Amino acid sequence: MADHVRDLASVREATERLLTAAAKLNNDSVAEPSQLPGWTRGHVLAHLAHNADALVNVFEGRLMYVSGEARDADIDRDAPRPLDVQLADVRESAARFQEAAAVPADWSRTVELRNGVTDTASRVPFRRWIEVELHHVDLGIGYELEDLPAEFTEREIAFLADRFTGHPEVPRTVVTDGTRAWSTGSESNGPRVTVTGPAPELLGWLCGRRDGAKLDVQGGALPALPPL
Repeated sequence: MADHVRDLASVREATERLLTAAAKLNNDSVAEPSQLPGWTRGHVLAHLAHNADALVNVFEGRLMYVSGEARDADIDRDAPRPLDVQLADVRESAARFQEAAAVPADWSRTVELRNGVTDTASRVPFRRWIEVELHHVDLGIGYELEDLPAEFTEREIAFLADRFTGHPEVPRTVVTDGTRAWSTGSESNGPRVTVTGPAPELLGWLCGRRDGAKLDVQGGALPALPPL
């Protein structure tokens, strides 16, 4: 089982880093494009707040989101809010998430996330950590993949490698930073592609934030990964 207590502490730390950095923005810069196509920085901040409340729903046995359409509409509605409102919502929703996680519960239970995905409750804090760290990068305010905590980067590479394992559209692949290696893609006995590079570059490729141009690929072309 994942160490949810430790992960919840990491979520708190990551949230404070993001809030401290985002507090240096202003209303004009919040309305500027983020590094996610079609989203402003306001969209990113609104999503982070709504995601925290959605994970409270998960903890409490409700649907994570009423629907995908409702999720997207709520983000679009709240993206234009002033900076102080955005930051207050991120902070207050983060507190609600921590409060829900503090309620005594069976952390080995299965919970349902978005689109019918299931996981153990103990892994939900790490999923929230992913949201906070990667969307901090997406804000485009000087926090890069290279700035992520090393433990987070290693675990997120493993998480994404596991997510693509068995995917019929991804060839049998080994991902390595030269020290650690992760297997992903098809589980057939076909040709194996080996993708090598620094951990931040591997993570950037796996999570769709970088194109993989700085990675070394042996045994075939760099696999095209399906959307997360």
